[in-house]
Amino acid sequence: MSKDCGNHGEDDLRRSCRRLLALLLGLALIVAIIALIVYLVLRPTHPRFFLQDASLRQLDLSNGSSNLLSTTLQVTVASRNPNDRVGVYYDRLDVYASYKYQQITVAASLPPVYQGHGDVDVWSPVLAGPSVPFAPYLADALQQDCQAGYLILQVKIDGRVRWKVGSWISGHYHLFVTCPAFLVTNGGNGAPGASGFKFQTTTTCHVEV
Repeated sequence: MSKDCGNHGEDDLRRSCRRLLALLLGLALIVAIIALIVYLVLRPTHPRFFLQDASLRQLDLSNGSSNLLSTTLQVTVASRNPNDRVGVYYDRLDVYASYKYQQITVAASLPPVYQGHGDVDVWSPVLAGPSVPFAPYLADALQQDCQAGYLILQVKIDGRVRWKVGSWISGHYHLFVTCPAFLVTNGGNGAPGASGFKFQTTTTCHVEV
C-alpha cells in the first residue's frame, strides 16, 4: 500500500508541474498577443528631423606645423513627431558639427522638451569649435573644397528619448541624428573662410533610435 501511495504522489506532482507549465505558456502567449496588438495599433515611428538652415560665421585654419581649425556655425534644426498616439520625451540632445567624420565643434546641449502627437519643435543653437586640432589630410581636403567653392559639413545630434503612450512611459532609448549641411559660394578663393558660403537647401536627416 505504501508503494502505491508513493506512486500517486509522484503522479500528482507531475500533473501539477504540467498544469503550471501550461499556465506559464498561456500567459506568455497572451503577453505576446497583447504586445503585437499594441504595435499594430500604435505603429510607432521615430521622430523626423530636418536641417533648415546653417549659417557659417567662422572657418579659420591656422598655418604652421600644427593645424588648428576654428569654426562657428549657427544651425536651425526642426523635429516633428509623426505618431498619432505616441509622445516623445527628449531628455538629452547634444548637437555638434563634423567634417569628414571629425568633430569640429563642441557639443551644444538643447533644453529637454516633450513633443506631443504631430508637434514640431525648432532649435537654433550656435556651434563653436575654437582651435580644434585638425589632421593634415583633412586640412588639405578642406583647402580643396573651399577652392572648388563648396563645403559639406555634418550636423549631428546625440541624445536620449522616451516614448509616452497614455500614462505609460518607456525607458530611455539612444537617439542619433545626422544632417548633411551643403554650403556653396559663387567662387572659391583657395583658402578656408566663412565669407561667401551660403546654405544651399533644407535637408532631411537620417535618424537612428
